[in-house]
Amino acid sequence: MKACINRREFLQLAAFGGVVFASGVRGADYATGGKTEAADEFYFVQLSDTHWGFDGPPNPDSRGTLPKAIEAVNALAEPPDFVVFTGDLTHLTLDPKERRARMAQFRDIVSKLKVHDVRFLPGEHDASADHGEAFQEFFGATHYTFKHKGFQFVVLDNVSEPSGSIGDAQLTWLANQLAPMSKEQPLVVLTHRPLFDLYPDWGWSTKDGARALELLAPFKKVTVFYGHIHQENEHVSEGGIVHHAAKSLIFPLPAPGSSTDHKPLPWDPAQPYRGLGWREVEAAPKRAAYEIRELPVKS
Repeated sequence: MKACINRREFLQLAAFGGVVFASGVRGADYATGGKTEAADEFYFVQLSDTHWGFDGPPNPDSRGTLPKAIEAVNALAEPPDFVVFTGDLTHLTLDPKERRARMAQFRDIVSKLKVHDVRFLPGEHDASADHGEAFQEFFGATHYTFKHKGFQFVVLDNVSEPSGSIGDAQLTWLANQLAPMSKEQPLVVLTHRPLFDLYPDWGWSTKDGARALELLAPFKKVTVFYGHIHQENEHVSEGGIVHHAAKSLIFPLPAPGSSTDHKPLPWDPAQPYRGLGWREVEAAPKRAAYEIRELPVKS
């Protein structure tokens, strides 16, 4: 069993924001294929909405926060099992050459992570302009599954279609992936946009997300981690599916519907990194019940 990362090490990450931390994740034993498997304890780090290539007043340290976060993860006494970036790795550009240059720069920076595995999924800034073509050149498939210590991870792409939808083909793929699984199988879904209608007027939704949630609803333990909205948010959808949004490493956005638009909140020199933060997620071993603690970024 892995030792838990201590709070002092957590706070090293807190200095740079945008980190979702899962510790001691464990689900009840479940049956699959006639045998019983145990969901072992593990932890992972989620970084989201790094927007590499962004340069503007809301973050005078726009080229510094990502490298500093990489350094902080590498400084942990015990490395996470894996790191996942949940989209908007780079900032939107309509120039294909510049898009690839930003992705190459991002890839080179994150290659310095001293972890066994790093997973990527696109955001609309990475993929909507070319249906994910450049993203796939650098980071592989935009949707896929992987298994880790008894947990089934499902990565969904709800950004490569400019309309902000998953699409019929991917939904069929999802149905086929889920069909042979026990309904006791713990599922973790990783995506960029929220799968539910958080605030569609701002694009904070997935047009056919309800169809994905309908496929996931029969499973007893489903948790969704996503990005896109640059702030913490928790939502429980039908079937008890819990959705957790991650804060950003670049700039915060206003609360849903709290203003006439969703422009980045201004940088406050008196409170640098305000609105950027991280979260620690711990799971009760036998109940797969999550305890979440949000901590602010310290300047």
